[in-house]
Amino acid sequence: MGESEAQLKKFQKELSAGTVSLALLAVLAQAAEPLYGYLIAKRLEQVGEGVLSGKQSALYPVLRNLEGAGLLESHVEPSVAGPPRRYYRITGEGREALAQWAAAWRATRDSVDSVLEGVSA
Repeated sequence: MGESEAQLKKFQKELSAGTVSLALLAVLAQAAEPLYGYLIAKRLEQVGEGVLSGKQSALYPVLRNLEGAGLLESHVEPSVAGPPRRYYRITGEGREALAQWAAAWRATRDSVDSVLEGVSA
């Protein structure tokens, strides 16, 4: 792997850290009922192409962190077709965080886009 490829990978990893949390909160805020990890990953793939970049395992530590921060809550239900499933739903505090994070995301996106306007791809 060349130096520029390594730098790109590092940039993508840093960039995805916050965006996955934001996208997870958004998916759960729009869900009519609690969702388990696989369903959350599927919705992210359908709506937010590339947010997870095919790394579903990256989802679970983020879900645990968001729950630890009080932004999500979960419960476990037995499954007929395998191990028990942990279902997540967004809390009131999570909805507040989502609104703040979405505003911060849009402001950052607009600011960076305006700086990048003169740069050719």
